[in-house]
Amino acid sequence: MTTSATSGAGLDESVHTVSLMVNGRLRSATVPARRLLSDFLRHDLGLTGTHVGCEHGVCGCCTVLVNGGAVRACLLLAVGVDGMEVTTIEGLAAADGGLHPVQQAFHDHHGLQCGFCTAGMVMSACDFLATNPDPTREEVRVGISGNLCRCTGYQNIVDAVEAAAVAVRESGMDPRARCPRSEAGDAGVGARARAGLGATPNVSGTSGRGPHGQGGPAHHDGAAGEDTAADVTAGDDSGDAGADEGGADDGGADDGGADDGGLGDDGGEDGAGR
Repeated sequence: MTTSATSGAGLDESVHTVSLMVNGRLRSATVPARRLLSDFLRHDLGLTGTHVGCEHGVCGCCTVLVNGGAVRACLLLAVGVDGMEVTTIEGLAAADGGLHPVQQAFHDHHGLQCGFCTAGMVMSACDFLATNPDPTREEVRVGISGNLCRCTGYQNIVDAVEAAAVAVRESGMDPRARCPRSEAGDAGVGARARAGLGATPNVSGTSGRGPHGQGGPAHHDGAAGEDTAADVTAGDDSGDAGADEGGADDGGADDGGADDGGLGDDGGEDGAGR
């Protein structure tokens, strides 16, 4: 559906209803034609795990999967993915809170520090391992080269992706798919954090940028509570670049970057150059 609305500057702007499968669920919102996919996910659907950094497609922290392939959400318009399938970082962990093999590997190998780049790094790694399930260390370096990290020196990230490759091969799962529910589950601190910090749709009825500006009304599908246990950020809308000096939006880096729902412990880097 296409309608028109008047922006704050008094200009008419077309508004479209966008419907797509996000993390396995049909989601929809009415947004202006110029709404970026990154803003659509964060502000209209409340999925704040997708971070926004450079907004020029350079840093990679907004990486999501569209129809199974890694893309920069800041370079796509929401209307351009109408009817497609999108997977965000919230769509990887199991419904019971068990981490996806790639997430678990980042946790085990301390492949993060402030956490701002982590969601995009994990999504890129999932796409990379789907096409190269048994990479060499040099191939891993090339595979993540489109994602920038200003904290870790990349060494532990490379270690994490190598370990994830082994785990994915042993599990036989598609690394781009949601992790299946584990028999034992994950009863640790990380699981409790993820269960308590799940992103939900923006039920207050506010949106990000658009004809009404920040905080203007938007149409939502009302599917409150989606992906609650699987969200790997603290679920607020403060993740745009510059939110704080460390760049980590959702909860800061008090424990060495536990921004992504307890995915990291103290000391996520060894300082080694890439």
